[in-house]
Amino acid sequence: MPAGTEVVLTEVGPRDGLQNEPGVVATADKVTLVRRLAAAGLREIEATSFVSPKWIPALADADDVARALPRVPGVRYGALVPNLAGWERFRAAGLDVAAVFVSASETHNRRNVNCSVAESLERFRPVLDAAREAGVRTRAYVSTACGCPYEGGVAEGAVARLAGALVALGVDEISLGDTIGVGYPAQVRALVEAVAGEVPLSGIALHLHDTYGRALANVQAGFDAGIRRFDASLGGLGGCPYAPGASGNVATEDVVDLFERAGVATGVDLDALVDVSAWLEREVLHRRLPGRVLRARLGERERAAAARTTT
Repeated sequence: MPAGTEVVLTEVGPRDGLQNEPGVVATADKVTLVRRLAAAGLREIEATSFVSPKWIPALADADDVARALPRVPGVRYGALVPNLAGWERFRAAGLDVAAVFVSASETHNRRNVNCSVAESLERFRPVLDAAREAGVRTRAYVSTACGCPYEGGVAEGAVARLAGALVALGVDEISLGDTIGVGYPAQVRALVEAVAGEVPLSGIALHLHDTYGRALANVQAGFDAGIRRFDASLGGLGGCPYAPGASGNVATEDVVDLFERAGVATGVDLDALVDVSAWLEREVLHRRLPGRVLRARLGERERAAAARTTT
């Protein structure tokens, strides 16, 4: 990796991570989580989702969370906005980045939002029109970009055409999601090359899951292919309720450690981020998070503390 380069990380744990938790996290804890993430140096944070509570009950308090978020200079808060009703809630909350979502595979899209890919594009067209008129930044998640749990392989050309259609609708950034974590480095490079034929590299992000333990290698492959924007989730939180077998996102700590050791700036304080994840697993979720760097750093701290007590 060329030293001196910078990457931008979008922290999706408060939304993509918590939406998959079996228990409901208290509103105050969600707000504290976002505040601590911003203090650790994250500048792009997806805070919640304005979808119907019927579909994602874990984020039913989206309006309360959004209103309570601390406004920090240089920090942008995003949220999922599926329709005009969600858009009105988003605008009332005063957030910064409106995200829409669609699958690259028809079956997953129907399981996820009960309509075809073409129908999804028409559903959120008014949202993108309203965002453009209001001067609000938008991003689109393209799920199952590396494979579908129902259809299997997904052609890079199909993903590229969908990304092009989204840009034509006015989307500012396309986040390519390996929803079930089946992607591998050569595939990621080919996917980026195909999509870059429709979308400038500066407008592409990667959203990678770690089901097969390849997420970090895929981050490296994406970087080598020219990507400088990556989604990640603290501690490896996440999954997808409509993608059987999908595990969590690539852990933010793992991505930060990879890049910072290579001289690529992320702007994130890794020790502070580990503190946030440690608090989340101990005080809020009451379970261990799977992030590899998180586990390693916490192990180092435990051994250092043990050594101090024996000397």
